[in-house]
Amino acid sequence: MEIVRNFDILALLKQKYSREDTVAAKRDGKWRTYSTQEFTETIDNISYGLLSMGVVKGDKVAIISMNRPEWNMVDFACAQLGVITVPMYPTLSVNDYVFIMNDAEVKVAFVESDEINAKVMTAKKDVAGLEHVFTFNQIAGTRNWEEVVNAGKQNPAPDKVKELSDTVKGEDLLTLIYTSGTTGTPKGVMLSHNNIISNIRAAVADVFKGDMAGAKALSFLPLCHIFERTIFYCYMYIGVSVYYAESMETIGDNLKEVKPDVFSTVPRLLEKVFDKIIAKGHELTGIKKKLFFWAVDLGLKFELHRKNGAWYHFQLGIADKLIFSKWREALGGNVKFIFSGAAALQPRLARIFTAGNIIVLEGYGLTETSPVISANRIEEEGRCFGTVGPVISGVEVKIDSSDGEYREGEGEICCKGPNVMMGYYKRPDLTAEVIKDGWFHTGDVGKIVDGKFIKITDRKKEVFKTSGGKYIAPQPMENKFKESIFIEQIMVIGENRKHPAGLVVPAWDALKGWAAEQGIRFDGYEDLVKNPKVVELYQGEMDKYNADFGSWEQLKKFELIPNEWTVDGGEMTPTLKLKRKPIMEKYNHLVNKIYAD
Repeated sequence: MEIVRNFDILALLKQKYSREDTVAAKRDGKWRTYSTQEFTETIDNISYGLLSMGVVKGDKVAIISMNRPEWNMVDFACAQLGVITVPMYPTLSVNDYVFIMNDAEVKVAFVESDEINAKVMTAKKDVAGLEHVFTFNQIAGTRNWEEVVNAGKQNPAPDKVKELSDTVKGEDLLTLIYTSGTTGTPKGVMLSHNNIISNIRAAVADVFKGDMAGAKALSFLPLCHIFERTIFYCYMYIGVSVYYAESMETIGDNLKEVKPDVFSTVPRLLEKVFDKIIAKGHELTGIKKKLFFWAVDLGLKFELHRKNGAWYHFQLGIADKLIFSKWREALGGNVKFIFSGAAALQPRLARIFTAGNIIVLEGYGLTETSPVISANRIEEEGRCFGTVGPVISGVEVKIDSSDGEYREGEGEICCKGPNVMMGYYKRPDLTAEVIKDGWFHTGDVGKIVDGKFIKITDRKKEVFKTSGGKYIAPQPMENKFKESIFIEQIMVIGENRKHPAGLVVPAWDALKGWAAEQGIRFDGYEDLVKNPKVVELYQGEMDKYNADFGSWEQLKKFELIPNEWTVDGGEMTPTLKLKRKPIMEKYNHLVNKIYAD
């Protein structure tokens, strides 16, 4: 069966992968499954309902919700009508909603909760074309999405949907995805059916191996981000059932309940998983504690292609039975592999999870590339720690060092292929800045390792110069410092300053445990980070990891931050990357303190 448009996957589902749990979500404490028939029939009813309300091909429909079956149902229902979806993060501000909905000319919005609905209804006053808002949750005084479904049941129009879907071509616009706007006004990335379908084909051919029909996936990264959305389409394409986690806080419990074969994540969450594992190890005593950290040390030395030798793998087998098997149980016991994207993964995490027979496949891409450009593979010859893998099929990559500001062998990563966006919505000027002679300029700096693996060395926009003219690449430095069990987050600063420095968020569980061992009493985190012994501890950590960098790169000073950095707090993006400008503004007093003399 030829798959040209995203909704062609629905026909494949019905023909080849019909099952009782195409998707599933937790409802009132129990998993509610949707069969292939119910899933596709609901999609059709939404399409009929939208038509009965006057929605026509080319209209824009916003989806503002956490992951749930209704999200994907609305997505497919719009696509088969030629209606363009505009997914948005639930955490955006009212002003963001006003800007995006006006820019995209949104006609209908589907929102999840009372909180989101309140923001959207406030925004609606300043959005000229927004006619209808429906909620997924049952909320008094709101129009519920079931109204659309029921309208579809009362006004079935299969012939009209068929007529419209037949007019939708692969090159047509499927979705408008607005960038988070951390560096300016949000831009609408235009992705066609072809863009995303090409990415699905390549991912399935290159990364997914073997028959996965009937396998389960747990979904918790936001579907409004193209990473999770494209992976969802991949799951449907190969017959994998998708279970939606209840929330980011329940992922651990949901993993044990669902026992997934695969899931996608961002490095920050893997870091948290590892930190919790290490914290539990510190709670052990005697021989159990020694065995635990013996296994950890062993895992951190793991090399691919059995380079460690027979004796190492004999020991690893023992460590696996005693320690690593318990790690797999905590992830549900069935995980075959994990996809990691959206930010740089610490190589030590890929190394130790792989040693524990939990394969982490780091990939790379952007919203503008639908998103995958490269990815590590399941087979070992297609994997390399510290890289984002080989380029996927159908995509070309070149390293552009023409501006002369890079170290030898490095340059800006540029790509060409069917995955590259149609352009920025209503912004041909910005499109021309990033697509030149058919090559999309990513803004990321990297190099090619061993002739085929892409290694990201930094984000072009984040590299800065000190006042002495030395270039500083913050991302690899931050990843190195985060290897400390006492460092939760760190941001390297120092642009146009005399030296680099760091704003450090402690790993509170590890620090509190250490403080208890030291007999340190404290009244809140603000008090704890000012304790001289704590400052001395972190100075030791700074000294330890500074040794891996040149003298001009080493962090000469640091300040401890007495609170976590979060999405709600405005310090992190929804994909858990640092929002550098807001952090600098929020902690300007500490920055001034660092550079006071």
